[in-house]
Amino acid sequence: MNDGTITLPWLVIRQDDNGNRYRVGRYATRAEAQKIADSLDDRGHKQLYWVERIGQNGSK
Repeated sequence: MNDGTITLPWLVIRQDDNGNRYRVGRYATRAEAQKIADSLDDRGHKQLYWVERIGQNGSK
């Protein structure tokens, strides 16, 4: 892909204690997304954070 767009295929997802899921952010690399997820998880709240990759067609 060389059309000038930035690809951010890595998502950080948060799930609260009621089971609701939210997209926290999109990142260019898995390492960057994992760093964010780890830093949020280290805060000690009940929420669960994880990293997912978006598929080539924009789906998870």
